[in-house]
Formats: sequence, structure tokens, C-alpha cells
Amino acid sequence: MTDKALTAKGERRNIKSEAIQSGVVRMVSQGANLMLKVGYIAILARLLSPNDFGLVAMVVALTGVFDVFTSAGLSSATIQKHEISFEEVSALFWINILVGILLTLLCAASAYPISAFYHEPRVLWITIAIAPGFLLNAAGVQHAALLERSLRYVTLSGIDTGALCLGIVAGALLAFRGYGPWALIAPILISPAINSLGCWIATGWIPGLPRRGANIRSLLHFGGIVTLNGLVVYIGYNAEKVLLGRFWGAGSLGLYTRAFQLIGIPTATINNAVGAVLFSALSRMQNDPARLRNFYLKGYSILIAATVPITMFSFLFAHEIVTVVLGSQWTEAATIFRLLTPTILVFGIINPTYWLLISTGRQKRSLYLAFAIAPLVIVSYCIGISFGPEGVALSYSTALLLWLYPHLAWSLHRTPVSVGDLLRTIVRPWTSGIVASAGALAVQRYLGPEVPSLLRLLAGGVVLTSIYTFVLLFVLGQFKLFQDVLLSFRREAGAGA
Repeated sequence: MTDKALTAKGERRNIKSEAIQSGVVRMVSQGANLMLKVGYIAILARLLSPNDFGLVAMVVALTGVFDVFTSAGLSSATIQKHEISFEEVSALFWINILVGILLTLLCAASAYPISAFYHEPRVLWITIAIAPGFLLNAAGVQHAALLERSLRYVTLSGIDTGALCLGIVAGALLAFRGYGPWALIAPILISPAINSLGCWIATGWIPGLPRRGANIRSLLHFGGIVTLNGLVVYIGYNAEKVLLGRFWGAGSLGLYTRAFQLIGIPTATINNAVGAVLFSALSRMQNDPARLRNFYLKGYSILIAATVPITMFSFLFAHEIVTVVLGSQWTEAATIFRLLTPTILVFGIINPTYWLLISTGRQKRSLYLAFAIAPLVIVSYCIGISFGPEGVALSYSTALLLWLYPHLAWSLHRTPVSVGDLLRTIVRPWTSGIVASAGALAVQRYLGPEVPSLLRLLAGGVVLTSIYTFVLLFVLGQFKLFQDVLLSFRREAGAGA
């Protein structure tokens, strides 16, 4: 890949229409990945015990902080910079590799202290086993960033799905063979290895040797702020797992993490599908505020339209979801799951503001927001910890709901997008969601508890989705918005045929 390809890639295209196409492809891909993850969770939940999940969660809750440093924020720097040279990307690649080696060594060295902290000798070898995953991830950071910068989301989605499949297959085979928590470790190593290899092959880019002449100070500054932001957010959103593991043990932590993972899948899927595309496209539009605002609000409308019904469905059918996906032995996790459902909506509303901030060079404000929210949620964990996993889930959701409006007001101050813009975008999906929830609740009451969980889940899902779609598109007039998006995708697809 030449210097010219790196600096000008994407500038000759219709960024808006290609971003819409990429977003649709990404959403389809992430939907497929969602089904794979749910299937994987369902299989392992029936083969492993809460204790097995808890042991791995103990380790990941602490070593996961290292994962924040894997990219060192340098993938975002590569995507966000308007022009970037071959030498600059090569220099960033070697920095990522150096950081990956350091994190691998740090993770292995932390094995004994982590084991001593939890008073659990079994986590020592688990910690050592996952250490190479940091280097495997680091090896593909810049290659994946180049694919995102070029909006090559069809290729990137294929790589992600393939890597996920191979990791899942390996984990499921180990679980069937009775390897317990080691079945959860296999995907941590296999998926990043396949992902990095796929990105290398797809880009065809081979980094050059590091040179002194590469001026990457501004990129390192940008990446440092993004990394610090990620570190603060990680600590804030994962401290409760450390507390639960320390004071309530592996069993309680296993229940909480299964509910937490299930509730987090919709948020992560939507954010991965839309967020990366928003960041790439908005970075190209950062010098055109009117165009940026129009594109951002259109993407935000679609994201919220998907988030609201998922939130409602998860709250109403928490017991059925846990029973169907995890099995009847995990019913204690249903209450935790229901108490965590408000976080789907909160993150659906506030996460897109992060992409807006960093794509327009306001990464420091995002960092200040992280410094504000982390203490808030940590205090909420401390309030709820004496009541176990349920208390933590309730206090966490409450804290996020209270933080919602202040977050929006602070994030959007003096940006092309206002709080009023977002609130007007949210009103229609929220109204449709309330109406649809009433219909789904009526079906749930009509069927009664004696009807199998799967049937109640399917019937409720069909009713909720049907009513929601009808009210949103036709009663509240959002049909044209989605029609415009679809037509843009078809025009771009036809142009590329």
C-alpha cells in the first residue's frame, strides 16, 4: 500500500452513501455475530457451572485493564487523522507490538498477586494462559485500522465473524471434553490470532522498519488521551466484578457475569456495528458541521430505533430469556438481568456521543466525562455490594439513569448537535416502545406461566416487534427516514455493481 493510498483513501468517494452501506453491512454482520455469541453462551451455560464462569471472570475483571492498552488508542489516531503516511502507520505498528509484549509479560507476572487477592489458587494458571492474547491482539491493530479508515467493512466483518466462529468452535469442543474454565480461555487466544492474520492478508500491508523521521507526536498524544479514557471507563464499569469476586465468591460472580454478558450483547453489537462506521465517516466530515450534524442524527435515529425495543423486550421477558438461553439452572440470574436492562437504553443514548467527540477532535472532553462517571458508578457498587449481585445491579442501573441528562448536556455543548436534537430523535422510538410493550405484556399475561418459556418468548417478541414497527414507521412517520437509508444503500450497491 503506497503513501498516496494511505493519505487519500476514501477522499474520492461519496463518504455519506458509502458509510450508510458500510453501516448496513456492519449491522448484518454484527447480527450474525450476536446469534453466534448467544448460541455459544447457551451451549457453555449447560456444560459449565457458575463456578467455572466465575473463575475466569475473576481473572478477566483485573487483567482486562491491560486490554485497554493493547491498541494504545493508536487505531483511533490512524482513523481520525485526515492524512497519514506509510512511515507514520509503520511507527504506530511497532509501538503497538512493543506494548503488546509488555502487556503479555505484565499479565503473566500478575498471576500470583491475583491468585492471592482472591484466595483462589486455580486462577494462577488461568492468568498465565490468557497472557499471549494481548500480543496477538496488538499484531493486527494497525491493519484493522487501515481497513476501517478505508470503510472496508465488508472485509472487516467477514474477518471478525470468521475469527469468532473458530474461537467458539474451539471453546465448545473443550467444554464437551470436560475442560471446565479452559473452554472459556480458548476463544481469548484463538479469535485474536485469526483476526490479526485475516487483517494482514486483507490489507496486504507490510509495515516498514521504524524510522526516526516519522513525526508521530500528535498521533501519540491523541492515542494517549483515548487510552486514558478507556482505562478510566474500564475501571468504572468493571470494579463491581472485582468486589463481587472478593466478597461474594466465584458462584455469585458467575451468576452476575452471565447476566451482565447477556445484557451487554445488544449494546456491544449495536455499538460495534454503528459506532465504528460513525467514527470513520464523521472523521471525514469534521470540517463540514452542517453535513456532519445531518449524518450524525440520521445514524443516531437508526441506533435508537434498534435500542428501544431491545430494552423493552429484555425487561419484560428477562425470565424467559435467561431460561431459554442459559437453562433452568441459571434462573437466579434472571432478576439480575432484569435489573440491568436500563443500561441497554442508557448506553444506546450516550455511547454515540463518544464517537462524535473523538471524530471532531474533542477527545479531552470525553476523558473528563470518563473521570466524572467512573467515581459515580463505583460509589453505586459500594452502596449495593452488601445486598449481593442484585443490589449491585440495581444501584448501577440507577446511577446511570441519573447520569443520563448531565452526560448529554456536557457532551454536546458547543458541538454541531444539540441536546434538543437528540431528545426529539428519542421521543418517537420511546413512544412506540411503550405502546408495543403494553401489547407484549398483554400477550405474556394471556399465555400465563404454564406455557413453555420459549413459546412465550417467541410470541411476545413477534407482538412487540410488530406493534413497534407499525407505530414507529407509519403512525409516527419514520418510514421516510428508513426508506432514505435503504435507497442510499441500494444506489451505492448499484453503483458498485
